[in-house]
Amino acid sequence: MKKVKKIFSWVPNFITLLGLFSGSLAVFFAIDGHLSLAGIFILIAAVFDFFDGMAARLLKAYSEIGKQLDSLADVISFGFAPGAILFTLFEYSLFGKNQLIQDIEGNTIEWLFLFSSLLIPVFSALRLAKFNISENQNKNFIGLPTPANALLWASLGLMLGLPKYTEVLKILYTSKNLLILVIITSILLVSRIPMFSFKFNNMKWGQNWFRYMFMAVAIVLLILINVYAIPILFLLYVLMNMALYITGVEF
Repeated sequence: MKKVKKIFSWVPNFITLLGLFSGSLAVFFAIDGHLSLAGIFILIAAVFDFFDGMAARLLKAYSEIGKQLDSLADVISFGFAPGAILFTLFEYSLFGKNQLIQDIEGNTIEWLFLFSSLLIPVFSALRLAKFNISENQNKNFIGLPTPANALLWASLGLMLGLPKYTEVLKILYTSKNLLILVIITSILLVSRIPMFSFKFNNMKWGQNWFRYMFMAVAIVLLILINVYAIPILFLLYVLMNMALYITGVEF
């Protein structure tokens, strides 16, 4: 019986490792210039990240190694992988092509743009370290969750592979805009702004109305405009949390 219990206790960790595997693949594809595939594998890693927590709760298989493993996997899947996507996006915006790093012939400013992509893994790691020692983030978050940030950058990779609104993409994918975006999201990762999770303690409208509203809008937008909905939903998520914080709504 103890052996069976021990086996089940490793189910969440196995799911976490699958997420790490997906995130690692995302890094390889991003560096090689296949940003759509990189975005897809970040999405897959996010699914595994959701289910490892669910499995831990259902099986009551909480452990310190599971907590640490989850954070280590998140640094790769939701820190380094989106950083690799941004690095390649900067390559496209600055030089018009993806190339080996030793072949890049850029000036000092261009290299600063390229290396600003490392803000994502750096601030993601800092955010995860703060999360691990925090005692008040069991139900909701303080600061932008790393998966939410990673999904934003994953969507930029996916949209580049599905150029439906080309004029919008030309405006969005400039070096300056990407730099501004990474600075803002890095600050949000370590900010003190409370942000709601999608863990329901109950199904009451009064305590979950903002979750229901967000999910309803998300479903409609994803049906209508597909992956192009993700940046809009990211902005909506941040603005909703800021509004709730300013107005003093508890969640």
